[in-house]
Amino acid sequence: MGRIERIEIRPFTFEVENLGLESSAGATYNMVCKPGERITVERYAVAIFTDEGACGEYVTHWVGTRIALEQSRALAPFLLGRTTGEREWLFDEMKRELRQYDHMGHGPLDIALWDLLGKETGRSVSDLLGRYRTRLPAYASTYHGDHSGSLDSAAAFADFALACQAMGYPAFKLHGWHDGDARREAENVLAVRKAVGDGMALMLDPACQLRNFADALYVGRACDEADYTWYEDPFRDSGVSAFAHKRLRERLKTPLLMTEHVRGIEPKADFLIAGGTDILRADPEYDLGITGTMKIAHLAEAFGVDVEIHACGPAHRHCMAALRNTNYYELALVGPGSPNAVPPVYTCGYSDQLDGVGADGCFPLPEGPGLGVSYDWDFIRRHQTAEFVITA
Repeated sequence: MGRIERIEIRPFTFEVENLGLESSAGATYNMVCKPGERITVERYAVAIFTDEGACGEYVTHWVGTRIALEQSRALAPFLLGRTTGEREWLFDEMKRELRQYDHMGHGPLDIALWDLLGKETGRSVSDLLGRYRTRLPAYASTYHGDHSGSLDSAAAFADFALACQAMGYPAFKLHGWHDGDARREAENVLAVRKAVGDGMALMLDPACQLRNFADALYVGRACDEADYTWYEDPFRDSGVSAFAHKRLRERLKTPLLMTEHVRGIEPKADFLIAGGTDILRADPEYDLGITGTMKIAHLAEAFGVDVEIHACGPAHRHCMAALRNTNYYELALVGPGSPNAVPPVYTCGYSDQLDGVGADGCFPLPEGPGLGVSYDWDFIRRHQTAEFVITA
């Protein structure tokens, strides 16, 4: 294995059609379907080079924000002079370095290290982790409700769920409206179940838009009535109060899926032990890379509970492929006529768009060394907004 001698980080932008912002806040998390509009999305690419000519790569999906970018830049010097065999040491050092921050810049570097290791050894990441499966059952995960004629009513959500069901998706997740109207959310929950029948798994993620505990309980009871598979991050504690969600669990039968907004293995363990969730969340972009995600997944396994991988991407697929105690690949985010806002940088046929699902309701595991994907670096360089090269 060669020693790392250079890291390149390239932020870039691209435009996505039929998307816009629900408010003027500017956060990409406020994206909704808006026919005829276009939005500019920011992401960044990481490339790690060794003195033997090997290169590990990763292009961010949902973690590719300016804040995460600055954290990745701050952490990159830790990699210089190290090898992929020192991933655990690097994980520990980078984790400590970001102890006062949210850790979001850690994941892209760790993922690129795993890609590098796979290329050095000629093995896929899932092979290195220990593969459990190659086909990944998926759910279509919607954009938030809008006021633009796409997902603007319970009937529109129901129609979209039926369309996804017809494509072969075995499961469907609703993200409701940004205004947090509990009655409207509950009506939506019931309407979608009535439309799709009993054969499709349904989930609800208000994304912390419900205003208070009472609203969360009201909507949760609708999830109970409609037999939802899980209920996720319901109200405006920001998804971090183990005590509040323990109380919610005591009053509902629908399993809670929490900890998307809680970073790292120890806080997730605390949340689980405190009784705040039935299912853990993990994301290789958010949760300190593939290394961090597998630690969280094994924590869940030790407690006999499931872990659900948040969002989509090649790293997410390899993690899910190596896990027994997980259920669905999240094809996020999608809407009628609105694409998933992932970067259009793959030259290998890889896709996280709605029509990428197979007839069996699954997405495939990428083949080949490392992550098994190849990137269009010409596109990235043409659209880059800066270039950061870290060397000794």
